[in-house]
Amino acid sequence: MMKNMNDSKCARKSLVADHIKDLPKSGIRAFFDLVNTMDDVISLGVGEPDFTTPWTIRETGIFSLEKGHTSYTSNLGTPALRRAVCDYVRENYNVSYDFASECLITIGVSEALDIAIRALVNPGDEVLYTEPCYVSYPAEIRMAHGVPVVIETHVDDAFALDPEKLRARLTPRSRVLLLNFPCNPTGAVMPRENLEKIAAMAIEHDLVVITDEIYSELLYEGEHVSIASLPGMRERTLFLHGFSKAFAMTGWRIGYACGPHEIIDAMMKIHQYSIMCAPTMAQEAAVDALRNGRQEMIRMRDSYHERRDLMVNGLNRIGLKCLMPKGAFYAFPSIRSTGLNSTEFAEKLLKAERVAVVPGTAFGPCGEGFVRCCYAASSQDIIAAIDRMGRFVQSLKNA
Repeated sequence: MMKNMNDSKCARKSLVADHIKDLPKSGIRAFFDLVNTMDDVISLGVGEPDFTTPWTIRETGIFSLEKGHTSYTSNLGTPALRRAVCDYVRENYNVSYDFASECLITIGVSEALDIAIRALVNPGDEVLYTEPCYVSYPAEIRMAHGVPVVIETHVDDAFALDPEKLRARLTPRSRVLLLNFPCNPTGAVMPRENLEKIAAMAIEHDLVVITDEIYSELLYEGEHVSIASLPGMRERTLFLHGFSKAFAMTGWRIGYACGPHEIIDAMMKIHQYSIMCAPTMAQEAAVDALRNGRQEMIRMRDSYHERRDLMVNGLNRIGLKCLMPKGAFYAFPSIRSTGLNSTEFAEKLLKAERVAVVPGTAFGPCGEGFVRCCYAASSQDIIAAIDRMGRFVQSLKNA
């Protein structure tokens, strides 16, 4: 009898679903588990503003609690926030949405992206996205039983999406195109002429476009154009945005999706059963951010602009060739001149000089040869980090 019980245990199936069991963990988080065990580290790693949420926004959240606004809201979000979001999107992105049926408030853009892919993708459908990319994109496609299809971007093209490379990856199974510009991790932006060609291709091949524009306020050169604003694209585009980056509200976990009613309604069903609604006090604070937070947002953006120049000029000075990013708050320098791969460079730099950067491969295989440096850090830390990195690079040359 005991032998049979043991045999039964040996034959037991995995407790975890196959498509989750084989899913890799975030390369960023795994690296920073190591960072957290060390002292005196200057972190240029986690993509989070170093500013505290502006006081007027915090005060509104506090006042919401004081007034006892602690109940559920509509699954879609409060009417006040949805109205404010739609006004903001119309004024800043030139796209109009009906707050009552074409806007959904989510737990950050992360939830919005997750439920968007689940609402749009059938098993086996292909989702195209650029790489290097934010770490969640391929994972969330796989979790929805979709097929991730990579379109590589390269430094020679300023990491912008080449429309002809998109065309080369299209198949009869292509369903969704996922865009993120300004881009994490490269800081790349998309010229209008590229977007116009991509929009024409999306219409021709009946693609749904998800555009993640969380960094769009953090633009330092040129104009930001949302693909949703181009002719024929509103009807097939889902616009994702939130408050974490531009308004320094990462911990508030508020994002939103705007798009055709059919898509928003499908996303709402998933949101309704899995989340219910975003936190009430955070929603009220977000209204204040949109109505009264513009000057603080501009102040923070101007500070990032100064730090961008400080970091990129410093990286180039110490011999790590780096493209000047036009948006977001990341630099993506090449480390190929050191002879190390991305992971080796990041690990050796951390151990030798106590500076934390993210290996480029955390953002996909074509990130090899690069590291991501977040300049949402103080100028003093950036200067000190560049000095330490310069010493490290010189030590490799002298070895």
